[in-house]
This record gives sequence, C-alpha cells and structure tokens, in this order.
Amino acid sequence: MKKYSAIFFDWDGTAVTSRNVPADEACKAMKPLLAQGIPLVIISGTTYEKIAGGKLEEFFTPKELENLFLGLGRGAYQYAYTPSGEPYVFADLLPNKEKLLLIHQVCFEIHQALLRDYDFATDIVFTRPNYCKIDLMPEHDRGEQLFMQGDELVALGEKLKTHGIQGGLKGLLDLAHKLGQEKGLNVLSTCDAKYLEVGVSSKSDNADMIMRHLMKRGIAPKDCAFFGDEYVGVEPGIFGSDSFMKTNLTSEGDFFDVSSIEGERPQGVQVIGGGVDAFLNFLREQAAMDRK
Repeated sequence: MKKYSAIFFDWDGTAVTSRNVPADEACKAMKPLLAQGIPLVIISGTTYEKIAGGKLEEFFTPKELENLFLGLGRGAYQYAYTPSGEPYVFADLLPNKEKLLLIHQVCFEIHQALLRDYDFATDIVFTRPNYCKIDLMPEHDRGEQLFMQGDELVALGEKLKTHGIQGGLKGLLDLAHKLGQEKGLNVLSTCDAKYLEVGVSSKSDNADMIMRHLMKRGIAPKDCAFFGDEYVGVEPGIFGSDSFMKTNLTSEGDFFDVSSIEGERPQGVQVIGGGVDAFLNFLREQAAMDRK
C-alpha cells in the first residue's frame, strides 16, 4: 500500500455512520496520522457545529491540530487551527446578501415550476450561507443517516416518471442553470437523490483551496488520497457530491469509494466498499506503515 502525504475525506457515511454517533472511533484512527505530521482534510457540505458536535478540536492536541483541516459548506469555509488549538476560517467563499437572495429566488422558482407544471411538491432549506437544499422527496425521512441510500436512486427515478418529468435529474440541473443565468449567476448544482443543492460553489472549491494550501508545504496532489461514499452516478454522467473533490488540480490523486451502491463512478475512482469500517481501517493501516 502507498503511504500518502495527505488524506482528504467526507465525514457523514465515510468517517462516521451518523452525525449523532460518537466520533471517538474516527478521531482515534485519525490521531496517530496527525501526530506523524500527515495532514487530514475533512470535506463536507455541513457546518463545523455538526462535526463531532462542534467539539472536534477536543479530541486532539494543539500539535496534532496543526495537521487537521476542514473544507465545509460546499466551498463556504476552510478551517485550520491556531497554535492554541482553536478553529478559525483561513479562507471563505461566501456570497454577499444580494447574491444569496438571487440563489434563494432561483430555488423558489424551481419549486414553483415543479409544483405548477408537474404537481411535484418540494421543501426548501434556505438557511445555508451559500446555497439552498431542495428536498425532492420530503416524504422520505433519512433519520440519522444523512448520506445517500441505495434505494433512493430508484425511488427518485420512479417519482420523476410518475409526475411526468422526462428529463430526469439532468432536466432539473439544466433548469437551475437556466434560471441562474437569467439572474447573472453561474449556478453549481449537485444532487444526492433526495436533495438538489443549488449554489455558486461546491466541494471542488473546498478541495482546491485546501490543496493549494498544502502544496505550499510541499505536498503534491499525486501523493494524496480522497475518500468518500457518494461518488456514484445518480444518472449517467451526473455523479454524487464526493465526485466534486476530483478537480483539475487534484485529479492526479487516488480516489476511493467506500460505498457498495452499484452504479457508474467518475473515471479513476476505485470502489472498495466496506463503509466507515473500511475507511477507518485504511487510516489505521496508513498510521502503521511507518512503524513496520
């Protein structure tokens, strides 16, 4: 196995099975690598408060925290830690209020069009700082498992057909792009089957901004690993949110999917399955390599 110089990974479904379960096992697996000076980078669409209950820094020493980074909120926030171990945002991509309101308008117009033209009801979460979440299946409750489930792809496809939406998810993404263009926005949309997320930045921005930061430390993209559980395509050519970690800058890295959901992945993504256990075992194996 290759010893990686840095490891990027999703949180929900990759490092933990649920935001509500203790993060002890994940942090225990992370700790030796951080102590060795290996940067670990959490890339997630959520906020800092939803990672280990907002107390992630309490699991590590200030020295270990020098090598821990987080890219959160679809490009919104890039976190590092102060010498005393306090999290701080060293870069952000937050739209001003005018642009955020335009994002809200685009999402509400998508909601209106689906309800008006197809009798397709949605809910919208407006409280994100740089995007909106359009719930395409409000009748379906994920419970504590907030990542994509295998049966959701089938369920959404059947629902779209039932309501006469022939263009599928691509049609929804095209609609979001068209409405954004009308308002002067370059809309970036992703979908994990249940949620259509519409904003002006993505996990690509998180990955690129932190990758550039690590390159200043002499770390090359080709020596990095990128782990997630949502690479699988929700439709031909339309991939899950973790696929956005694969950018022009990071493409020479190694990409791994711990999900066993059948389907197409972006070229070069290795499907290893095994879920959270497989990822945590990978961290343990990486930490042990220097001791052999």
